[in-house]
Amino acid sequence: MASEHDEGGNGGTAGPGTGDGSTAASHTADPAGATASHTPDPKTAAAIAAAEAAGPQSGESVRVDSWIWAVRLIKTRSLGATACRGGHVRVNGERVKPAYSLRVGDEVRLRHEGRERVVVVKRLIRKRVGAPVAVQCYVDNSPPPPPREAAAPAGIRDRGAGRPTKRDRRELERLRGLENLSRARRDAKAKP
Repeated sequence: MASEHDEGGNGGTAGPGTGDGSTAASHTADPAGATASHTPDPKTAAAIAAAEAAGPQSGESVRVDSWIWAVRLIKTRSLGATACRGGHVRVNGERVKPAYSLRVGDEVRLRHEGRERVVVVKRLIRKRVGAPVAVQCYVDNSPPPPPREAAAPAGIRDRGAGRPTKRDRRELERLRGLENLSRARRDAKAKP
């Protein structure tokens, strides 16, 4: 990547390894391919390069709990390990332990915060990176999230409304499907 930028800025002098001009010819022959492989934002490109440098060498693998944390699917690595132990992480359809070795091309399914994420590994990284770099490390095949109003729990009171009255409490229990709880409380008070 450095030779591309140097060729344009140094007046045409060739650097080491570019004396035959094969690098320049390969970039001019397929300009669409060259621009597709590069990120337009220099900060993102630098972050990707740093993540790849810190990542595993060829043939190595990364722990699944570390990878889902590094690509920002989960907030902390310990939450990733807990999710694996609880059976909320599946790789290629199988439940995995936190130390499972992840490889490029694996499909990771993660159930977290009421949503299922389905991603295919494109790049292995060990260090946590920013969101623009993280999305380039996987292909997201997740179903769309539910609408926000559908996800809101029933019976949330306005701030400052005070303690619910007995009538309000009964209505909240009815909305939550806990009508029998009120009946059980009344029966418990009547028994003594």
